[in-house]
Amino acid sequence: MGSRDRFLRAVIISAYVAVLILLYSTSMNWIRLSKKGTENSRLIGASYMTMNNEFYDILNEQIRVRVEGEGDLMVLRDPGLDISRQVSQINSMLSMGISALIVTPVTSDGLSDVLDRARKLGVRIIVVDTELQDMSQADCTIVSNNFEAGYMIGKYIMEKQSSGRILVLNHESAISSTHRVSGLKEAISSNPDYQIVKEISCQGQYEIALPLVEEYIQEGGEFDTVFCLNDLAGEAAVTAIRNHPELKDVRVYGIDGSPDAKSMIQSGEMEATAAQFPAQIGEAAADTLYRMLDGKEYESVITLPVDLINNENLDRFDIHRWQ
Repeated sequence: MGSRDRFLRAVIISAYVAVLILLYSTSMNWIRLSKKGTENSRLIGASYMTMNNEFYDILNEQIRVRVEGEGDLMVLRDPGLDISRQVSQINSMLSMGISALIVTPVTSDGLSDVLDRARKLGVRIIVVDTELQDMSQADCTIVSNNFEAGYMIGKYIMEKQSSGRILVLNHESAISSTHRVSGLKEAISSNPDYQIVKEISCQGQYEIALPLVEEYIQEGGEFDTVFCLNDLAGEAAVTAIRNHPELKDVRVYGIDGSPDAKSMIQSGEMEATAAQFPAQIGEAAADTLYRMLDGKEYESVITLPVDLINNENLDRFDIHRWQ
């Protein structure tokens, strides 16, 4: 090898080493910057009973924006209506070192042990949308006025109809549903012309409610009114009724105020829905979260108002989105 070749080889090796040193230095600086940017960040866990309902997307988005704005991080898990999975996922988040947990329990009493563990670890607990059986296990519970939602719909049924044979679609393991049905029952209790003929537990899920309503129809169940714990169940009732022209006069009532429900009210397929406001729940949860973490006073129970949406006041609401 000539001296010129040796010189070129030395130059190439030197350049290669210089590039490696530069890359290493850059990566180490990036790591140091990353550590600096997250060393004071807190991790916030979130687990809603299911993420196939846009209601929880809207609620969670309000919290996520606030969490990230505070320089903290958020981890979200979807238990898919499986309480065992929810317990496992929360245990995993506890092992990750979360500072707080925002949760909608799949069942009202299925999280007792894991929430006890969370409290012993100093994790703050905010329950949203429905209550725990033992509300003392949560630092704060934030819900819509679920009893009022059911009561509001019951009163409206009595205004619109001279009588009612009411099919109820509920979610037996959710206290929010129990309160909504209790509100309905209280509203109609003084008038024997309005009777509940059947209660069907559908977990508030379209794909579960639809075949159950269809089965009840096929069995010859007689009803002229459907009270639904949420708008997803209401959509299922509307779909079932569409398949049976003889039931075209059956009236469907929901709870949530979803865009789909408002569209069905506009088309005349649903009579009304008692609207709750997931963005407000999320904002309240985020505000309470940081009051807790900053050592400020906060309310242990927050109950947010609901509003009736029907064809007469539909123009007050944006039909294309949640309020």
